[in-house]
Amino acid sequence: MPIVSISSDPKALTLTVVGEYPVSLERLWAAWADPRQLERFWGPPTWPATFTRHDMVVGGESQYRMTGPNGESSAGYWRFLAVEPGRGFEVQDGFCHPDGRPNLDLPGCHMRANFESFPGGARFVLTTRFPSVAAMEQLVAMGMMEGLRSALAQMDDVVAELRARFAGTELEVLDDTHARITRDVRGSLEQVWRAHHEPALLQRWMLGPDGWTMPVCEVATAVGETYRYEWAAVDGSARFGFTGTLLESEPPRRATTTEAMIGMEGPGTHNELLLSPLPGDRTRITLLITYPSKELRDMVLGTGMVDGMEISYQRMESVLAG
Repeated sequence: MPIVSISSDPKALTLTVVGEYPVSLERLWAAWADPRQLERFWGPPTWPATFTRHDMVVGGESQYRMTGPNGESSAGYWRFLAVEPGRGFEVQDGFCHPDGRPNLDLPGCHMRANFESFPGGARFVLTTRFPSVAAMEQLVAMGMMEGLRSALAQMDDVVAELRARFAGTELEVLDDTHARITRDVRGSLEQVWRAHHEPALLQRWMLGPDGWTMPVCEVATAVGETYRYEWAAVDGSARFGFTGTLLESEPPRRATTTEAMIGMEGPGTHNELLLSPLPGDRTRITLLITYPSKELRDMVLGTGMVDGMEISYQRMESVLAG
């Protein structure tokens, strides 16, 4: 069941949208937390959105632009006031100029999204509160209700995307060029960050199936630096590796890199690593991979990569526990 209702309350200065879907609460939350999924339904079909930033943490900011059928554009931002993973978030929502500066000539609003489970699925309730009657009337006159209705109607296809589980590691194929891998591991946020960035630790767990070593582990620690990882079979029968550049680094939470297989021509991938703390001294690892083509996506996923990552994550937990 898609959008259940869109209603306005002029006295309370609110506009409320309710959507229900036959998916888990975690899956519905992920559609809003992942910018590549969010941009597939935040803009109406004729005004698709592109998120250039989506820092879903308190004090973080999202920036996006919507492009019209004739090339015209409208930019906006969210400033996160509260984030409760899996339960809800609050943002200050507003328009901005092409360079990202808030556009104070147009009214902003306060937006709260709540998420909850129900038998057979999950729902979100999105409530927008306007600063004044004039602001509400202006935004409604600009087509806000119709825009939300047509934009959020696209969520049906987004939340129904392919998912597969490899033991504790989950793969989501989001579209032709995007895949997301998620794994919850035992270990604090700081421990898991170190495990991804300290050579001595990486060489103990990032090995895939048994029978491999990691003789080359050159880690990039500053933005702009390159890294190089190489693996060799214990019996000497094979060797391969990857190299790339560190594009963004926000310890101990987020890093983005390029990645290309050594010796393979053509464009590589763009990888975004996001670590999120969980209760009980656990951490969620989320890896969003952007492929240059569907063909490369299918080739890489068809190698058994995710199975190998699951084995590695199990090994990481053992290393951190020791």
